[in-house]
Amino acid sequence: MLRRLALALAPALAPSRAPAQAPALAPALALALLTAFAAAAPAAAQRSGLYDVTGIALDGSEYRGTLELQQVGVASFRIAWSIGGETIEGVGAVSGLTFATAFTVGDQPGMAIYEIRPGGVLEGHWTIIGAFTTGREVARPR
Repeated sequence: MLRRLALALAPALAPSRAPAQAPALAPALALALLTAFAAAAPAAAQRSGLYDVTGIALDGSEYRGTLELQQVGVASFRIAWSIGGETIEGVGAVSGLTFATAFTVGDQPGMAIYEIRPGGVLEGHWTIIGAFTTGREVARPR
């Protein structure tokens, strides 16, 4: 992917009839763009695996369980929470340092938004459609 980006940028960064300083700036600009692109790559921001989960439910009660992430695309994941003997399945997508999910609890759709913290820790808020509050959750990789 980085190679394709470099090839796409090559014509724009090639020396032209611009002032003598422009070609010297081209390699620095290319390096800066490639570094920024690599830093934002989803695979580097999140990983598949098992996570320990703690949270506060919509009713204010505390819960514990596990979360399993399985990467199924460049930025997409299958998700399965195991909490209190119940399995909740969903999907997620990562963009930069944000991980968004959609899931179903019983017959009610829900969603969560997490910040990806150092070490791959997920901290976020979740809710189900029609709720008047949000829950909080932290998932730590094992």
